[in-house]
Amino acid sequence: MNKKLIPAYLLHFVNVLGFSILMPILPFVVSSYGAPKWVYGLLLTFYSIFQYVGSPYLGALSDSKGRKPILLVSQAGTLLSWFVFLFALFLPDVPWFGFALPLWIIALSRILDGITGGNVSVTNAYVADITTREEKSYIFGYLGGITGLGMIIGPGLGGFTASGSLGYMGTLLTAIGISVITLVTIFLWVKESHPTSDRDKQKKQSLVKSLFIFKRIKEVNPKPIIKLIFTMKFFFSVMMACYIATIALFLIDLFNFNEKELGIFLFVVGIFLAFNQAFLSKKFIQRFGEFNTLIIGIFCCVVGCFSITLTDNIYLFIAFYYIMNLGLSLSFPTFAALTAIHANPEKQGEIMGISESISSFAMAAFPVVAAAVYGIIGHYVYYFISALPFVSLIIALVYKNRLRKAKRPETSVVN
Repeated sequence: MNKKLIPAYLLHFVNVLGFSILMPILPFVVSSYGAPKWVYGLLLTFYSIFQYVGSPYLGALSDSKGRKPILLVSQAGTLLSWFVFLFALFLPDVPWFGFALPLWIIALSRILDGITGGNVSVTNAYVADITTREEKSYIFGYLGGITGLGMIIGPGLGGFTASGSLGYMGTLLTAIGISVITLVTIFLWVKESHPTSDRDKQKKQSLVKSLFIFKRIKEVNPKPIIKLIFTMKFFFSVMMACYIATIALFLIDLFNFNEKELGIFLFVVGIFLAFNQAFLSKKFIQRFGEFNTLIIGIFCCVVGCFSITLTDNIYLFIAFYYIMNLGLSLSFPTFAALTAIHANPEKQGEIMGISESISSFAMAAFPVVAAAVYGIIGHYVYYFISALPFVSLIIALVYKNRLRKAKRPETSVVN
């Protein structure tokens, strides 16, 4: 194992663990305060709206100030957000502007976590700083495997801690512990990867400016391949936003899961995600190349997302879910790898931040809509969701066909 990447692996693991630990309990928290299902989507939206603003800003700031200080700031914000969430549980369940007061404070905690949520983009920029072009092709697959491991342990840990004597407070105390470990790890272990000589000091960063993502892309002026990846990632991210906002609700309705059972299920299927990203994604990239692997991954997302609506048999459902997971496992690392490979090194953090803000925008705009639509039409919403990666797939195939006809040098990216 490359020792210089251990901090990045650990950062990815604890960051995902801190998020995924909420997955099996948040729908039940919302329900416990008598709120409708769409409020669950709204809480996801609050986080993502402010991550959309904060991610490119922190990514660009890391280009001028360095990776380590920005990682410290973002993780400190995450830690504070967990304390705010914990505080909400001690508030009286009294109505305030139509909803229970604790739900408003929980929303505040998600906003705080979102505005400082530059962890992923800055960590990816850190990885891009310290890896070669060849390493980038598979290192992001390893990071995906680490992410998958966090997705395995987090939901299971969240479900088990919530089912204990402390209830939801046990889950939040665990999340606080994870954030403290992360903060200490960054402070003691992470070495600055972006030297002063490589930093972009041309202009001050504006938080408000981060709202205008298209203007930001124009100013950064990335290569055409990155613009294509950004376009594909938009449709992919909308799919993920709708999927994340509804999958817990769908599983609860389909199999009548409680917190613990939902956590165990997500633990089991998370094993697929970790294995596929850590091992299969590298094999696919070596065999087909980054761009073709991305096409295969998106195709699997289309098939898997549609297929999970076809059965209520849990074993057959898991088989279909595996196809979906395989698609996600191939897509996540190749999106990140292609972006890192073709980004301008001086603007690596900002480009990674824009990439993350595309995901954040989708998560800001669509979860509450998806959750509300699911509440009306149920699993039929997945027919629409599966159409989104299909659009991304068509864009990729058209682009690849044009490159083949033109026989441009850039065709190397799709081999």
